[in-house]
Amino acid sequence: MARKLIFGMNQTLDGYIAAPGDDIGWSGPPSDELFRWWLDQELASELTLYGRKLWETMSAYWPTGDQQPGATPLEAEFARNWRDTPKVVFSSTSDKAGKAGELGWNTRLVTGDAVAEITRLKAGDGGPMTIGGATLAGAAVRAGLVDEYAVATHPVLVGGGTPFFAALDSQVHLDLVETRTFPGGVVLTRYATRR
Repeated sequence: MARKLIFGMNQTLDGYIAAPGDDIGWSGPPSDELFRWWLDQELASELTLYGRKLWETMSAYWPTGDQQPGATPLEAEFARNWRDTPKVVFSSTSDKAGKAGELGWNTRLVTGDAVAEITRLKAGDGGPMTIGGATLAGAAVRAGLVDEYAVATHPVLVGGGTPFFAALDSQVHLDLVETRTFPGGVVLTRYATRR
């Protein structure tokens, strides 16, 4: 049985994970309830797959997130889990992502064929994997590797930027698994890929 691959991120109502200039400030600080939901997803994941840009964003803060002034207990727990969870960073520009062994925090770098490596990881033993980063996730979606989508839609329009979904070669049919509303008007929808 293949490992489950989950693609989940925050997005704007008009479908972007980042506004122009890679700005993610539109989401503001999440409610404790939403942050807890994301933390629970991370705690359930045994392996996290990152594209280079998202890796750079996450690794700029979370290695010491629990040591930041005013860090909440949820943020401290997220930071500890982030450091401990095995991670794979996919980059075609390894000079920007760092060299293997330099990434730290239980992370390895893959510079080859991302789809082949994700396929290999899915076929292995283990629990669920999460994937993040629009380019990397887009390749996995096009290859039919994503089993579940978790979309936290924030009530903001940014008019452009990095879309949640990249262009597809064919339709992907989904089944609704969960809908939930969080404080601040954030609506979570989870879908399973119809196989």
